[in-house]
Amino acid sequence: MSDILNIGASGIRAYQNAIGTVSENIANAGVEGYSKRTTVINEVSASTSTITRREVTAASGVTTSGILRLVDPFKEAAVRAAGADLAASDSAIQWLNQIQAALTGNRLADQLTSFFNAANSVAADPSAAAPRTTMFDAAEGAAGAFRATGNALDQVAANLDASAQDSATTFNGLAAALAKVNDGLSRNVPNTNGSAQLLDQRDQLLEQMSAIANVSVTTDEVGRATVRIGSSSGPVIVQGNSAGALSYDRGNDGAVAYAVHFGGNITTAQISGGALAGIADGALRLAEAQNQLGAVAGAFVDGVNGVQATGIDLDGNPGAAMFAIGGDGAADVEMVLASPRGIAAAAPGGGPLDNGNLANLAALRTSAGYEGEVTQLVTDSAAALAAKQTIADAQATIHDNAIADRDSVSGVSLDSEAVDLLRFQQAYSASSRVIQTARDIFQSILDIR
Repeated sequence: MSDILNIGASGIRAYQNAIGTVSENIANAGVEGYSKRTTVINEVSASTSTITRREVTAASGVTTSGILRLVDPFKEAAVRAAGADLAASDSAIQWLNQIQAALTGNRLADQLTSFFNAANSVAADPSAAAPRTTMFDAAEGAAGAFRATGNALDQVAANLDASAQDSATTFNGLAAALAKVNDGLSRNVPNTNGSAQLLDQRDQLLEQMSAIANVSVTTDEVGRATVRIGSSSGPVIVQGNSAGALSYDRGNDGAVAYAVHFGGNITTAQISGGALAGIADGALRLAEAQNQLGAVAGAFVDGVNGVQATGIDLDGNPGAAMFAIGGDGAADVEMVLASPRGIAAAAPGGGPLDNGNLANLAALRTSAGYEGEVTQLVTDSAAALAAKQTIADAQATIHDNAIADRDSVSGVSLDSEAVDLLRFQQAYSASSRVIQTARDIFQSILDIR
């Protein structure tokens, strides 16, 4: 009789736990990062044994052996990898957009066209004041467009550095939080609800870290994560309850360097995914744009000043420099010609009506192709942006599919939980009936006596 009572009581305890777990799943169905749990229920067997053999004679009900967290580590890794790839492209797109805006926002090519067209107007009437004033203003406009475009690219560089530093700081904060989770896992009993909560936090932190820099992850028997930057041979950033720090640096050539500081050592990190990889791509493209723009600016200044030097201004003096450029390239272009009368339209020996030297300026425009070079720079930037956007669109689909695949295992389905809830409620009720039946039988025996 006591066996029947024990069996019924074990069923009540087990299915009460199971109902609690299902209720937890339902309550957290919409919580990001929550992984479905299930109560592990096992049969308890009573047995008699001798020295030579063990013989099962009767069942003794059920017991719960813990809370099982339903996850697939390979699917989790796939989500992290896909997220890192997408974050890298999205980050690169952000910086390519800013570069494109800097290159086009000041209409540099249009300003150069206005300058050369104004020179053609002076050539038509070299002694007239109005065309000279228009060309003088157009020259100032061209210089201003070079400066503004150069300064805009410099601002992009400053924004990029600030964003990289912020991302590294955020990454380091996540690494420190993960080390604390690792410490909690080492103190927590495995296969409990508390352990499952810590493991959920661990996976959320790892996914957030992957969005900043691609990581390689291994876990021990209690779920503590060891994290390396980049590949499985990369430097360790988290191990046990210790976390390192990631640092960022950008050289004058645009090359970005990342390093991990851990355990007193500094190791170069090769980052190929996450926002920091996109920053590295953007930094290289930015340096290329700055160098090309600086080259165009230097060639333009030298070319126009060279033409000025071969001509005579309206006062009969040798042509003076029209522009100057400093060490910061395009951002340092300035208009230095004093007045419109200083435009050297005439060839040596020509008078106020001579326009022979402006033919040299027209030839320079054709041979140097400054407008075309600026336009090509903008076109190349736009093409790089479009290509990266195409890649990002494909990566977004891959990422969405990876999440759906993971959630098919660890996500909570309310329909499935409703079925389980009904099933466990029925089992709970049946176990209660077993106890009631045992009591009735026991009472009947007492009544007989």
